[in-house]
Amino acid sequence: MDGMMDGRETVRASLYFQTPSRFARDLPGEHGSDFYNCGMNPSPDDRQTNGTDEWGCVWATLADTHLGEVQSYPLKTWDDLPRLSIPDFLSDHRWEGMQAARAKANGRYMLGNICSLYERLHFLRGLENLWCDILEEPERVSALLDILVESNIKVVRRYARYGVDGIMFTDDWGLQDRLMIRPALWREIWKPAYRRVFDAAHSEGIDCWMHSCGYIVDILDDLIEIGLNAVHMDQQENMGLDNLCARFRGRINFFACVDIQKTMVTGSPDEIRAYARKMAACLGTKEGGFIPRWYTDPVGAGHKQESIDIMCEEFLKIDREIYGG
Repeated sequence: MDGMMDGRETVRASLYFQTPSRFARDLPGEHGSDFYNCGMNPSPDDRQTNGTDEWGCVWATLADTHLGEVQSYPLKTWDDLPRLSIPDFLSDHRWEGMQAARAKANGRYMLGNICSLYERLHFLRGLENLWCDILEEPERVSALLDILVESNIKVVRRYARYGVDGIMFTDDWGLQDRLMIRPALWREIWKPAYRRVFDAAHSEGIDCWMHSCGYIVDILDDLIEIGLNAVHMDQQENMGLDNLCARFRGRINFFACVDIQKTMVTGSPDEIRAYARKMAACLGTKEGGFIPRWYTDPVGAGHKQESIDIMCEEFLKIDREIYGG
């Protein structure tokens, strides 16, 4: 491969295991990033800190954080569905910034936002309600999910006009030691929904990314099967790097930082360096598969600046050892 690859080419080479000239990466400041985040603004999937969002979800900020949670759900019962406010994903005001996005990206990989297919449903119904609905009202769940799928497919087609390279779902599916719902139910309800959006994206030349924290190994094979290109995984220690290596290395890209719950919080400098090295060895190959990143809310996660710098410097050192330069 040409040693003069730009960020966009470097990311694509990693995604498709075509031997990039270096690690694609998303690191802070002078450490460098190959990504340009873009998309609908405001996003219909914005998570508010306080106030009411476009769907009618009432949010409040958690104490001492910038994180919000829904306090009042617009679908208190399914009788409320005919009155649900469904945002217009294609409204012109959301897309005003996209005309100039490719120029602003300046050779970086453009990663666009998209509406979640799981989290948005439990924002609308409440998590416990949705878990009950999956068993008691699966047809209603699927009907509402179809609305999100069709809206996202329209977004994908709009993104294609602007040269967006990839879309990022944000759907946390895992608890600490298991999936939130039975894998069989995930396959029955959500797998076909993700497949439809992934297929639409790939037909437009757009790659598919998903952020999902927690224990998600039970559905990674399925996500690979239906076309997920990269999994944004901030926690790995609850699944084990050796396990992830044995089952998934070389089959999907891991867009990942040193585990945010454990090593980045409690690890010594040497432990952070050692974990970064094990990540590169277990999750990636020289042909691609590992894209190091940092956690963009270090204060909320309790990450010290020293630890962030050590992680980034170690990733870049490993990069030089693998690719030279």
